[in-house]
Amino acid sequence: MGAKLEPLESKMQDSWQSGDPYEYFMGRWSRLVAEQFVDWLTPKPRRRWLDVGCGSGALSEAAIKRHDPESVIAIDQSEGFVLTAQQRLGSNANCRVGNAVSLPLDNASIDIAVSGLVLNFIPEPEKALAEMQRVTRKGGTVAAYIWDYAGKMELLNRFWDAVVEINPSASGLHEGHRFADANAGQLSNLFSRIGFSQVEAAPLEIVTHFTDFEDYWRPFLGGQGPAPTYVSKMDDKERNCLREALAQRLPLKEDGSIFLTARAWAVKGIV
Repeated sequence: MGAKLEPLESKMQDSWQSGDPYEYFMGRWSRLVAEQFVDWLTPKPRRRWLDVGCGSGALSEAAIKRHDPESVIAIDQSEGFVLTAQQRLGSNANCRVGNAVSLPLDNASIDIAVSGLVLNFIPEPEKALAEMQRVTRKGGTVAAYIWDYAGKMELLNRFWDAVVEINPSASGLHEGHRFADANAGQLSNLFSRIGFSQVEAAPLEIVTHFTDFEDYWRPFLGGQGPAPTYVSKMDDKERNCLREALAQRLPLKEDGSIFLTARAWAVKGIV
C-alpha cells in the first residue's frame, strides 16, 4: 500500500509562523547554543551585528547580553517570528521581515553577520551566505551554526526514529536523513566555496534536560518546525501511538527526568 501513496515529504511543509510555540519547542535549547556560539566568535564590543533568520531572537539576545554590540539588525521571513523577536529584544534590536537571499541592507554595512539553526532550511544556502558576505565589511566575520541532525541530536533523532518505526513511509521526513550533510566538513566547504578566508568549524554541545516525559512531549504539539508539523497532521489514534512509543524508548531517570545530548556545528569565516 505504501508504494501507491504519494511520498509524505511531498505533502508536508515545515511550519515557521509563530514564535511562542517555537520558543517552547526549540528556543530554550537554541538559547544555550547561541551563548556558546557568540562566545566562540570572540567578537570585540561595539560592533554592528546582523542576525539572518532570527527566529524568536535567541541569537540576537545572546549577542546583546554578552558582547555589547553597537547595533543589532534581526531579519526573518516570518512576521510572527519578527514580532516575537522584537518583543523579546525591545529597543536593543531592529527586527525586520526580510529574505535571506535578498537582504535589505547596503554593501559592507555590517561587522558581524550570523545565522543560527536556519541555514539548512534555506533552499539556496549559497545565495544566503553570499548575501551575508555582501553586507559585511572587509575583515568582518560571517558565521553560522546548525544542529548535527545526523549525529548527536537526540532530542529529534529519538522522535523521528519512533515515527519511522511506526510509519516507514515517513523515513524521508527524518531530519537525520533530510540534513545528512549538516556536519563540519560540508559547512566548511560551503564557506570556502563562497570565498571566505580563515574558515574554522567547531562543535557546540549542550544537554537538553526535561523534568519528565510530558516536558519532552508537549512541545511537539505546538505545530512549529518539522517534527511538530508532522504531529499536527496526525489523527488522535496515530498521535497516541507515537506518544506511547516515545514513552517506552526514552531514557528516564529514577525521578522521571530525561537528559539528551544536542550538538550543533558552527563555522565562521572572514570577508
